[in-house]
Amino acid sequence: MQPLVLGSFPVGLSAVLPQKLESTMPDKTNENGTSHESKDLIVFEIVRDSECAECQKELLAHDFLFMEDRRPLCLTCADLDHLAYLPRGDTALTRRSRKYSSLRAVVVRFSRARKRYERQGVLVEQAALDRAEEECRADAAERVADREKAGLRRVEQDRDLAARMTELIQGLYPGCPPTEAQAIALHTSRRGSGRVGRSAAGRALETEAANAAVIAAIRHRHTRYDQLLMRGYSRKHARDAVYGAICDLLQRWRARS
Repeated sequence: MQPLVLGSFPVGLSAVLPQKLESTMPDKTNENGTSHESKDLIVFEIVRDSECAECQKELLAHDFLFMEDRRPLCLTCADLDHLAYLPRGDTALTRRSRKYSSLRAVVVRFSRARKRYERQGVLVEQAALDRAEEECRADAAERVADREKAGLRRVEQDRDLAARMTELIQGLYPGCPPTEAQAIALHTSRRGSGRVGRSAAGRALETEAANAAVIAAIRHRHTRYDQLLMRGYSRKHARDAVYGAICDLLQRWRARS
């Protein structure tokens, strides 16, 4: 079987696949269309109706489609219909299923919102899936315990980061009320927030990151910035309007109380 060949597609398939497929695939692919990282075949969960080029079977939205020699094929004609579909979500089960399956494929679907292909799951041999499920059941309790321990470690790490961030803010702004400094530190260092406190600079407790966190907190908590945004101001104009108020409070917080 020849795996997916990227590049160009037959006329009419643009309703299913975008023109610039290479830039939207989840992994870089080699000249044969398999992933450099995983060597898996690629199967598409289509977003619009299509048709198998070999048997003329109608393929409805959300059906699976495989590309061979620039032709869309149903899984039966692609000799992949014996594989079992495993949706994403269970990392251990997916990893083990892929390990034991001699033939496998990554299932991707195009996201119109993000303009890219995203992984939906994998197709693996049923025997591989059965073996993986058996192993996962056997060590489920152990993996739960490991996750709980890892969760506790993350909580402790987050608590330590917030405490050190609080100390840094209070050192830079001795006039800032302690409860305010703690609230800023907790807000900006919250895991998964994407805020400056979770950036590399924030975790390294760099002064610039702490200053940015304090300025952001003042902007939202102590000025009319949010109200101006709600009134239709652009971010630039709203920031310009509250710049003076931010500077005034920063100056007071820098002074020792």
